[in-house]
Amino acid sequence: MAERTEQHRERAADGARIPTVIADDVHIIYKVNGGSRGKGSATAALNRMLRRKTAPGMREVHAVRGVTFVAYRGESIGLIGSNGSGKSTLLKAVAGLLPTARGKVYTDGQPSLLGVNAALMNDLTGERNVMLGGLAMGMTREQIRERYQDIVDFSGINEKGDFISLPMRTYSSGMAARLRFSIAAAKDHDVLMIDEALATGDRKFQKRSEARIRELRKEAGTVFLVSHNNKSIRDTCDRVLWLEKGELLMDGPTDEVIKAYERETGR
Repeated sequence: MAERTEQHRERAADGARIPTVIADDVHIIYKVNGGSRGKGSATAALNRMLRRKTAPGMREVHAVRGVTFVAYRGESIGLIGSNGSGKSTLLKAVAGLLPTARGKVYTDGQPSLLGVNAALMNDLTGERNVMLGGLAMGMTREQIRERYQDIVDFSGINEKGDFISLPMRTYSSGMAARLRFSIAAAKDHDVLMIDEALATGDRKFQKRSEARIRELRKEAGTVFLVSHNNKSIRDTCDRVLWLEKGELLMDGPTDEVIKAYERETGR
């Protein structure tokens, strides 16, 4: 049973805070291949598509189950839970990348989802990716040029050489993740969702990332952070949502929720 604190609703009612995301009884269901031994040829799959039939062995996964919460401007909210608990799936729904089977998600402003697996143009240089990434987020060319050096410096890409002028395929996964975060953090977001971005890079970069998230909060944005690193959650977030098996088990102050999570899981 979810412990949804009434203080969030009460503060919204008296006008003290402005809601940025409202999740109202959200259910997300998707279909996966169950490993059927039936006909698996491309021709058979095409025939099933044309006949609008579900492939044999296809099963439904109820990834998010009746999640309800309200996020407010200026908050930094951590999402915790074991692998497969629905954290990343929920963020994709908030970002508008996944449809809800039931329930609704309402957002004020444009949500931006940043994940360590977000696509980058491997054949283009880091410099070109900074430009394209900024444009994709709605920044003007002038804004990107003004913030370009700050993005490069923040990422630390050039600390060991002129990597920003090299193709992205020459980067390590950590370098690519740092540049991706740096591009996203250069813009003031209405709602910024970060999926494991702070899990990459050394402690020095994590500290810079945490400081930038605190700045984003001061600039009246809302930040969501998915991480298995409880220290990053404690250092960055003032509120935590705990999900397990797609259900919201607890929603409250960071220290309170993480202590309950650690007691339950031993992590």
